[in-house]
Formats: sequence, structure tokens, C-alpha cells
Amino acid sequence: MVEDEQLLADSIAEWLRREAFAVDVVHDGDTALEQLAHTEYDVVVLDRDIPGTHGDEVCRTLTGSGGCPRVLMLTAAAAVRERVAGLALGADDYLVKPFAFVELSARVHALLRRSQPATPTILSRAGIDLDPLRRVVNRDGAPVELTRKEFAVLTELLRAGGGVVSAEHLLEKVWDAHIDPFTNVVRVTMVKLRRKLGSPAVIETVAGVGYQIR
Repeated sequence: MVEDEQLLADSIAEWLRREAFAVDVVHDGDTALEQLAHTEYDVVVLDRDIPGTHGDEVCRTLTGSGGCPRVLMLTAAAAVRERVAGLALGADDYLVKPFAFVELSARVHALLRRSQPATPTILSRAGIDLDPLRRVVNRDGAPVELTRKEFAVLTELLRAGGGVVSAEHLLEKVWDAHIDPFTNVVRVTMVKLRRKLGSPAVIETVAGVGYQIR
């Protein structure tokens, strides 16, 4: 999230975190480019008029680098020519301020689906059904109540389609940039998630590699 109005940035980030996104927040273009140089993001919510490197140049740098994240550009300029100019820079979507948070999160969800290989709307495996948009999980037809982080971890495991997901990947996708890389939070979350999903256990630990749903 790149937005120079701190209260707005914090509010958007909190809204997205409630939907189980991991969100990093910066307030200027220079810091955004530094962060983007060493962290692989799925979606960038980018205010157009920011201090330092202008949002247009941040977008241009991103889209010119190849393999860039999806870009949702925010602006107070509502004129059609402004929206066209933003899209011409390579932005994937454009949202005019003020906006409803529910619309922004819907657009982020849509961009996230486009940034990844095609997956079903409902993620299913081993008797587990997960709806990312409604944030609903069922195990063998029975509802399962999960915290935001547990839901996000389970989403990543299901998206892997039975493949092994490393703890490092989960830290990057589920927690933000301030997380201690040596924390045991993934292991603790996995213990709680297994308990809530019930028996028989479906999440397996692959020693020295990561976790998978068989």
C-alpha cells in the first residue's frame, strides 16, 4: 500500500488485513521502490500523487521491469483523461477517491486472481472447502471458525494444490515485512489450524521443506 495520507493508508491496510491479506504500508515513492526491489508482492495499491518519486514513475518502473505485481492506482482526479493516462502507464485498475472500502477490496481480490494461475472460486481439497471472498471454511460440510491468519495460511496451502509450501513463503504471504524471520509463528499457527480442522489430520509437515495438504 503506497499512500501519503497516513490515516487513509492505515485504514485501508486494516480493512484489507481483516480479509486475511498481508499488507505493507509506505508513504512515498522512493520508499516504495526500495521495498518493491526486494519483496515480491502480488498487488500494489498505489496512490498517484505521492511525495518523492511520483506514483506515475513508480508504476512505469514496475511495469517496465517484467513479472511485476498487479497495480491498482488511486487518485483524486476523476476526469476520464486522467484515468486513461493512469492505465496507459501500465496500471491494471484505477479507483477514484473517495471510494468505498468494500469496492477496493473487491478490486484487490480480482487483481489477485489475475496475478496467479487460474484457480477455482472455491478452493477444495481433502474434504476442506474454502471461499476466499466470503471467508467461509467447511470441513466435510461442517463450518470451521478460523482467525484471519489461520484462514490466510489455509488459503496458501489449498492454492498449492497438494504441493509443499515453505514456512518462508507463508511468512511472506501471510505476515507483513516487520515479522521476525526467525519467529515460530508459522509452526504455532499450524498447530492451531490442525486442531480446528479436526480429525483425521490433513496438514502434513515435510521435514526441512514445509507443509502440505495431502
